[in-house]
Amino acid sequence: MPNQKLSDSLLNTPPSRSKNVFTDTWHFLIHSPTKKTLVKTDSEEKRQEYNKRVLQRIGVDIDKNNILNIHQIGVNAPVSYVFNELLNWNGDSTCWPNHVAQVERIDNQLEQIRILPFGWSKYPFRFMKSIFGLHIIPLFYLKSIRFKKVPDPFDFDNARYLLYRCSGGYPIGIFAMYVRSSIEEMGEIASSQLVFAVSFNFYGNEKQRGRLVNKVWEALHNRVTSNVLNRIRQLSEWRIEKMKRQFEKL
Repeated sequence: MPNQKLSDSLLNTPPSRSKNVFTDTWHFLIHSPTKKTLVKTDSEEKRQEYNKRVLQRIGVDIDKNNILNIHQIGVNAPVSYVFNELLNWNGDSTCWPNHVAQVERIDNQLEQIRILPFGWSKYPFRFMKSIFGLHIIPLFYLKSIRFKKVPDPFDFDNARYLLYRCSGGYPIGIFAMYVRSSIEEMGEIASSQLVFAVSFNFYGNEKQRGRLVNKVWEALHNRVTSNVLNRIRQLSEWRIEKMKRQFEKL
C-alpha cells in the first residue's frame, strides 16, 4: 500500500505553493494526481443522465446546456469547510495554477472573475490582437449566475455551489463548483463530495469535440482540473487535521 501511505502523508501538509510558470506546469500538468477525478460512465446515455442530474441540482436549464466533463472527488472534511475553500478562490490560491492562468477578481468580488493567461491583461506586443488567431485575453470571463452559500432546509445533501456563465478566449457555457454531503447509498465514503462541471470546450460547441485540437485541449483541461481538486482535498483535510490537533492540546 505505498501509494496510500504517500497519499496519507501528503494530507498532513498543505499543498506546496507554486512559484512560477515552471512549477505551475509541474504541479498542475506534469504531476500525476493522487486520485483520478474525471467521472466516467459505461455509455453516452449514462453520461447524459448523470450530467442532467448535476444540471438539475444546480438549477440549470438542461435543454440549453450540455456538460462536457464532470470531475468529482471525496473529501474527508465537512461541506462547509470545503465550500469555504471555494469562497477563497483568488490569485493567491495554492490550489490553482495562477502563474499560467491567473485569477483576477474584478473589484475584488467573487461574482466577476477574469482568468488571465500568464497574468497578461493585454497582449505582450502592441500590434498583437490575438495569438495564432485565438483571442485568449481574457482566457475566461466568469460572471455569476447564482451562488448558493446556505443550503435550503429541505436539502437532503447539504448542497452549496458557485455557478458562473463563461465567455472569453475559448469557453462558452457554464462553470460550476459544487459541494455536497456524501450519499452512502451511492457508495460514497468521504464526508463530502466536491464536483467541478463545465459546459464548454475549445470551440464552445459540444458537436465539435471530436476534433484533434479539442481532444488535446480537453486532455490538458482534465489533467489540470484533477490536480486542482486533489489540492483542494489536500488543503481541506489538512485544515481539519490541524484543528483537531489544536483541540487535542487544549
